[in-house]
Amino acid sequence: MSEQDETEQEVVELLNELRVVLPGVQVLFAFLLTVPFSQRFHQLTHGERGVYFAALLLAATSSALLIAPSTYARLTWRHASKERLLKIANPLAIWGTVFLAAGIGCAVYLIGDVLYQSPWAGISTGAIMFLIILLWFAWPIYDRVRLGRHRDR
Repeated sequence: MSEQDETEQEVVELLNELRVVLPGVQVLFAFLLTVPFSQRFHQLTHGERGVYFAALLLAATSSALLIAPSTYARLTWRHASKERLLKIANPLAIWGTVFLAAGIGCAVYLIGDVLYQSPWAGISTGAIMFLIILLWFAWPIYDRVRLGRHRDR
């Protein structure tokens, strides 16, 4: 396979991966947009409103970062190299998932705190964040390092 074909395949893979992630951020963002219009929103404490707003901003930032590669690809169609697209899109996608993870954490904490107002909100948020960090970041980075060592041999 030529280098150009390989780059083309990597672009297709990246855009397909973004198609998987985007519905998650869209659902979170849509949920967060409806919260202020619920009957109990006025009952939130100042701290809970802060967590809500942080979750909203994190989800919005994640949306912007995750949608940017597709927009970039469309706006530079036939004018920019696929290699450049990959160099730009890869960090945007990674940072988009970082902001999505943080937004999920804030949303889980807020809901847990509103429902139970107990340490369970923090405990459940910690457990979810541990799982996300493990599956989304730690495991792939571990494999990347481990597999990189095997290639050097």
